[in-house]
Amino acid sequence: MRIGELSERSGVSARLLRYYEEQDLLKPKRDNSGYRDYPESMVSLAAQIRELIESGLTTEIIRQILPCVIEHNSAILPRFPEHAVAQLREHQAKIAARICCLTATHGAIDSYLDAVAKRQEEMLQATNS
Repeated sequence: MRIGELSERSGVSARLLRYYEEQDLLKPKRDNSGYRDYPESMVSLAAQIRELIESGLTTEIIRQILPCVIEHNSAILPRFPEHAVAQLREHQAKIAARICCLTATHGAIDSYLDAVAKRQEEMLQATNS
């Protein structure tokens, strides 16, 4: 598939797909005319890369863990520098903290919306009385 179709199907802009290619995260084949030709598997891979970047991982770390992500097999993971493992652990802890914060925020918004709905119901009942 061409870059436009991959962009549409993965939800990743063509500009970002080109950036992922520059960063050696995506490796499309080229047809005889030089156009990028992406296999079906790149739809989910492009979306995964975007999610990893949005989570705050660097393209350098993503490039190193990508073989594991693609194959879903940690045995094929190349030698991973200890500093990178430490970075991943630190990043994982930050994500866990964000999840806790987001969960608390979600609960607070839920409570607020419940209170608003209750207040609106009370006002409606008072108006109808």
